[in-house]
Amino acid sequence: MEPRLMNNLRVVLLFFILISSASSENDLDLKFCGVWQHGKGSLSLNVNLSKGCSGISVSANQSALSIEGQITAQCKRANKIQLGLNLKEETPFCLYWDPLLDHLMLQVGGKNLTLCYPASLKGSSCCTDLSNGPNAGEAPYGIKNGTVKTDFISSKTRTHYNFTAQPINCTMLCDQQSQQSTGGNMTERAAVKSFAGWNIEHPCARSSEVEMTEDFRGVNITSPFSKGESAESATTVHLPPALKEAAKKSNKVVCTFFQNNSLFQEVDKEARVLDDVVGITVENEIIANLSEPIRIAFHHDVIPKTHSRSCVSWDTRKDPLQVNWLGDGCEVGQKGEKYTECLCNHLTYFTVLVQLKPRPVRHLLALTAISSLGSAVSVISCVAVIVFLARKSKRCKEASIHIHLGLAVSLACLNLLFFFTGVLANVGGESVCLWVGALLHYSLLCSFAWMGAEIFHTFWLICIIFNPSPKPYVWYTVGFVLPAVPTVILAAVGNVYGVKKVAPSDDINNPYLMCWMKENDKALLAHYFTNMTVTMVLVSSGFVMLFMVYRKIRTRDEWRQNRKAFLSIWGLSCLFGTTWGLTFLDFGPLADFMLFISCILNSLQGFLLMLRFYMLDCLKKESGGSTLGTSSTGSTRQHMLKAQEQGKRDSEQSCSSHPLYVKMQNPFQRK
Repeated sequence: MEPRLMNNLRVVLLFFILISSASSENDLDLKFCGVWQHGKGSLSLNVNLSKGCSGISVSANQSALSIEGQITAQCKRANKIQLGLNLKEETPFCLYWDPLLDHLMLQVGGKNLTLCYPASLKGSSCCTDLSNGPNAGEAPYGIKNGTVKTDFISSKTRTHYNFTAQPINCTMLCDQQSQQSTGGNMTERAAVKSFAGWNIEHPCARSSEVEMTEDFRGVNITSPFSKGESAESATTVHLPPALKEAAKKSNKVVCTFFQNNSLFQEVDKEARVLDDVVGITVENEIIANLSEPIRIAFHHDVIPKTHSRSCVSWDTRKDPLQVNWLGDGCEVGQKGEKYTECLCNHLTYFTVLVQLKPRPVRHLLALTAISSLGSAVSVISCVAVIVFLARKSKRCKEASIHIHLGLAVSLACLNLLFFFTGVLANVGGESVCLWVGALLHYSLLCSFAWMGAEIFHTFWLICIIFNPSPKPYVWYTVGFVLPAVPTVILAAVGNVYGVKKVAPSDDINNPYLMCWMKENDKALLAHYFTNMTVTMVLVSSGFVMLFMVYRKIRTRDEWRQNRKAFLSIWGLSCLFGTTWGLTFLDFGPLADFMLFISCILNSLQGFLLMLRFYMLDCLKKESGGSTLGTSSTGSTRQHMLKAQEQGKRDSEQSCSSHPLYVKMQNPFQRK
């Protein structure tokens, strides 16, 4: 009998163990989703939350969605929020509740609204085990297709859903979930968090309190979470003595460490928060502009060099309900592949934000101002050049006039469109930017084509001096018709032109809008095959031609004796588009400097073009009465074939008679 008795005791003991383990497992969080049936017009969100653990109610009517109840340990909120959404009569939504962090979030209309901020709840009571309670009957407006996690409740439209809850000690609940995350089955919890990729390795936040005494000289606080076995890989915070001076009402500083970074993740696939988030607060005080910054050392996975990083803080001024990361008041100190130091002069949540796609642009406001001013100057300058060349074409029949005129027209259109692209993007949106972006791209390709024509014409003067220059219609076909081919093809393909967002490094959430190519794989491919390829060919050809020009003129005395002649080489460099080569030098320690130089020179190309023609015209006027003139019509072929007597007769009808002016118009004339 003893063996049978022992077996029975084992069965009973195992039964109690199973019951106790089952009872210790709580249905931790809540994910309630449904479809809000509402009317047209203004929609609002009513929130009324208080501390306690009686439950929560989600209700809806024709114009408002309401969330009320007592499930929080620290969070209190009572307000009405205008959603500002222009939605159809059916709007899906989801409500997420995590008791371990006292975090309540609503996802509605493509927005993630944080109703209760994440916090550390050590020693508090957590509200969990939320279960579906008594619900209302059917109604024309309300919530339909209600689901809790993966369990479907009802397809009927109901005015409200009620959920009851049970309190439990937060420390006990956190320990239970930590054990489950390392050894238990977390499939269901992982499914709840999968909407944003939540990390369940460390489900709880950890906080440390520091009392700032009268002789406070600063302190270092280390996160309990580390990236490896070594404590040196943990996030550390240095609080400076200046914090004591700034705190007027309280001496207690609370540092909270989070590893569930998706709580702070934005709905933006181009940038994401890496690893730890640190919250630093002083109770009932707003502290900013510290004389000595707070130093936060983050340890993280390797950040590729192609991805830029920035130290950011959670800004609640613009919209306290949404995650809004700003670079204001923070800057990157020391950094490595797995290490980033942030220096911040205020208190809030801090982390490292990595740009996954295009890098944020440093000094975007200054660059935009320079580009706009340069474009305005270039437009005016190009108009002056067009008028000058149009008048000159009536007196002279130089082949180069058509090329100069085409380049001036293209640059005028390019700079004019670029000047207004920001305004048009903000006012017109995608519909307007579809056309403006295509026209801007066409103007850029036209400018490149005419710069290429300048290079080819110079090559023609050097190597093919005994053949006439191509007819004007050939130049116009190359300069205006050929660039239209890729532009029309890309516009027909679609999803290439539109609104482009350029994120500044100091405020990545407030990008500059412009009409250009979109940020997708199709537009990126088009950019490399058209803009980048043409730029590389143009720049390399331009430098080769500039070298050939220099070899032809460097031994001539008249060029050595006149500074204006030397300055004309810069005009040629403008014509040959070599300044666009600076765009390839945007890297290394001189990246910002090269970016500014490139911005200044390229935006002022129209002005440089006008300056060159103005210099040449001044030389002509200064030497108008000179007896030293020799004949020229600007054509190398004429100088190679005509005799001196014929040249004297031609000089009366030529555009100029000064030898230096002639050589600057055509530096390849044989002596």
